[in-house]
Amino acid sequence: MGELRSALDALAAEDVQGLTPRQQLAGITELLEARNRIDAQLSRRVRAAETQQAAEDDGQKTMRSWLRGHGRLSPGAAGQLVRNGRALQHLPELEAAFAAGAVTAEQVAVIAPVTAAERWTAALAQGVDLAEVDRTLTAVAAGRDIAQLSRVVHHYLSRLDPDGPEPDPTDERSLTVSTFADGTVVVRGQLDAVGGEKLKTALEAVVQADRPRGDRRTRSQQLADAVVQLADNQLASGDLPVLRTVKPNVVVTIPAADLLDPSTGPPPRRPAPAARSRPPGPARSPATAASPPSCSTSTACR
Repeated sequence: MGELRSALDALAAEDVQGLTPRQQLAGITELLEARNRIDAQLSRRVRAAETQQAAEDDGQKTMRSWLRGHGRLSPGAAGQLVRNGRALQHLPELEAAFAAGAVTAEQVAVIAPVTAAERWTAALAQGVDLAEVDRTLTAVAAGRDIAQLSRVVHHYLSRLDPDGPEPDPTDERSLTVSTFADGTVVVRGQLDAVGGEKLKTALEAVVQADRPRGDRRTRSQQLADAVVQLADNQLASGDLPVLRTVKPNVVVTIPAADLLDPSTGPPPRRPAPAARSRPPGPARSPATAASPPSCSTSTACR
């Protein structure tokens, strides 16, 4: 490890701006190969640590959780690193090419599903030459781009099980909700065809119900507003499941400075409206003012 650090220190001290374009490309090619070799050793060590249950010595149950905590890897990256290590122990040709730097970690991840327990068992039951599969996939990975490699792997898996596994739409569903320090929420996800169609239908209904004149929102903004509206409707309906004996509710934190007015005391009184003066009418004599109204009939004056 000390020699590796020294080599990296020497690379960091190199003046890359002074290199010619040809030297730049040659150096990048060597670094890519070195990166593949380091990734190969990392996968090998992660697999060895997993078989030894080394993570338990550091208070973690699995190597995946250890990589997330100590390596600060994302859940997906940690899981893929563990899966690559498991797959390579069944594919010696691929492991050797990976260790030599001829194959990338991403290509290993594409081939890894071949070694899944149910597929490996199915291949053995059908008499498939797994050593030949290993050699073929390794040759494709070393000489072709990753898109072609993906097609070859897919072709092999489809021939291994022509009918395919029993479809389960829930296997394709995933959703992650990330919250930043300022409260902004980022949503990423994937749905199967049926679930996606349900969501699109619900969102489109809300979007089309609110189309005010002069609306300048983009399509993405309209869909985001529709998602929030659907959440509002569900929260207001009161039909959501109870979570730990508490109904779902939204907590809003407002700073005191935004709630309190800087001025103190009661609000100032508004002046009362001035009384309207009646315009002067014709002068009336005292007698006229005191005389009762005249009666047309004697009955009305009784």
